[in-house]
Order: sequence, then C-alpha cells, then structure tokens
Amino acid sequence: MKALHIHRIGGIGGSERHLLTLLPALRELGVDARFLGLDDPTLAPDPFYVELAASGVPYDRLTCARDLDLGLARAVRDIARREQPDLVHAHLVHGDLYGLLAARATGAALVSTKHNDDPFRAGPFRFVERALTRRAARVIAITDALRRFNVERVGLPAEKVVTVHYGMDTPPAAWGAPVQLDVTAGGRLLVAVARLDRQKGLDVAVRALALVRERHPGALLCVLGEGPERAALEALAAELGVADALLLPGRVGDVASVLRQAEVVVHPARWEGFGLALLEAMLCDRPLVASRVSSIPEIVADGETGVLVPPDDVAALAAAVNRLLDNPGQAAMLGLAGARRARTAFSVAQMAERTLAVYDAALSGYEPR
Repeated sequence: MKALHIHRIGGIGGSERHLLTLLPALRELGVDARFLGLDDPTLAPDPFYVELAASGVPYDRLTCARDLDLGLARAVRDIARREQPDLVHAHLVHGDLYGLLAARATGAALVSTKHNDDPFRAGPFRFVERALTRRAARVIAITDALRRFNVERVGLPAEKVVTVHYGMDTPPAAWGAPVQLDVTAGGRLLVAVARLDRQKGLDVAVRALALVRERHPGALLCVLGEGPERAALEALAAELGVADALLLPGRVGDVASVLRQAEVVVHPARWEGFGLALLEAMLCDRPLVASRVSSIPEIVADGETGVLVPPDDVAALAAAVNRLLDNPGQAAMLGLAGARRARTAFSVAQMAERTLAVYDAALSGYEPR
C-alpha cells in the first residue's frame, strides 16, 4: 500500500510533530508512506525536512506562497501522477484542498485528518469542508472531542469520522544543544510550550504569573515558541511588573531539557485539537495545569496527572499553580502518573495500527472515481 501525505509546512507544531512520528511508524508496518510538503516561504519549513530526511521517509517539496495557486495545483497533480498512490492522506485546510486534486488525478482513496477545532471551521468555511468530505473515504479526528466538533458543528457525516489519538513514546529528539536556564536560588520555574498566539492563552499565563509571584516571588515563566503575540505578551508583562520574570527564548533545539527543569508546565489554551505539548510534558514526568477545554480532558486526567481549570480564569490558573508549588511531593506524583498514562494510552504503536486500520477501511470495496 502506498500512501501520499500532504500538508502545508511552516515550522514544527503539533500536526508536523505528529507526521514526523506517524510516517516512520507506518513504514515499519509495511506502508509505503511518502510526504508532499507545501512550504510556506514566510515561515521556517526547513527544520521539518531535516528531521523527516533523518527518518528515511521519501518526500517532495513545493512552495505554497498563496492559498490558491494554479501552478501549485498542476505541480501537485504531476507529483501525484508520478507516485500513483493507493491513498492520499490530507492534513489541515491546504492539505485537504490540494489532496483532493491529487486523489482526483490518480483515482486514489482520500483520507483527511482534522487536527484542531479552530472556531473558523464552524463558520461559513464548514460548507467547504462538507463539500471536500464528500470525496473522502474516511476522516480522522485526533480526539473524541474533535470528532464531536466535526460532526456536530462542522456537519461532517458521522459514519465517516473516526478517532485516532496522537501517539508519542519519547519527547522530541534534540536538534540543538541542551538549554540550561539561569534560575537563581529560590526560583520556581513554570514552562509553557506553545505558539505565541491567542489560541494558546499565554496572556492568561502572564497574568497568572503576577498572582503566583505574590506568593512565590521567585517564580519565572518560560514560554518555548514563536508567534505573532510576542510583542503583546512582553508589553503585558511590563504593565504587570513581571517583565523580568517572563522568558521568551523562541524556538529551542532541546525542548525536553527545558521541560525537565520545570516544576509545573502550564497550558492555558482557549481551544485545542490535541495539545501534543501535553504529552511532551507528561513524558518528562512534569505535572500539568491546563484548561478544561476541547480535547485536553482526554489527555490530562484531572487530579491524577495534573490539574484542569476553566479557560480564561486567571485566578484559577494561579491558584492551581500555587498548590503544586506549595506541595512538591504531590506535584512529583502527578508527573510520574502522567508519564505512565502517556506511555500506555498514547503510544506510537497504537496510533500507527489504528491509522492502518482506517486505511484498510478506506480501501475496502473502494473503486476509483
């Protein structure tokens, strides 16, 4: 079975990390998994391909400077015809659009993975998704919460949508030197791994930091990631008097080295498709304080592997962090329980085997159209 995956690449976020894990695992199961990347030239796609090449997955790259591009459509069609896949596996909006063209050009079965519950998908764009899904043999949702969102709010046919959770066995491999943060004696380090944008609720984390420092004056918040909200977050920290306690190192080459220095990992997202950063923290034995939204309660067991709080609730986030900082023994127990849960409930083997089962179902009785 040959499967061609298509996704727009601008860096390494959750969906990209998922592909870097899934594609080699599928190849180990005998699937000839290949990748076609649609590169966003305004961002940084190269690191993704460095990791993909190291895994041995064959790939092609095309520049995707605009959402709709006739030249790009022809190039996707030509590569698909050259590869002649049995199945095209599309990821996110650009993957869906160009994946449909690839499937039509070759008569391949089409599978689409939905990675997030971004509110725009429940607006007028839902009619586009419904039209695209008519051609898809199966749709994968990465959590049960996201499956409900796709069926109930986007309006995708329930019989086509199946849940396959992300899988991860170890934190992401380092591509750079370990990072040692300068935390002075008495410092209490909080870490978030997230894009700097509104979805991730990092403004809530900065406001909570100001409250946490009233009880723990040495508390610091380190956010690993890049994004458009950097200046706004820095301005907010200055306004609240915590500018010196907010660390924004950007994209670092060894995320695990920073996570392992954290006493608590915070993830105050306003919505979340999965939250792969949650698994990364759990695999590093770190306790979590996260929002009770979307898929997060499927990943973080409240009171067992972390603490869940309402979204946009600064006081609740700060109170939960303070409880864990006040009780390091409890925090350590939550972290160890999280590691056990990550390895048993979200393994790479389970993810790959369930994806292969979706492929088999998609191809069963399928006739090229």
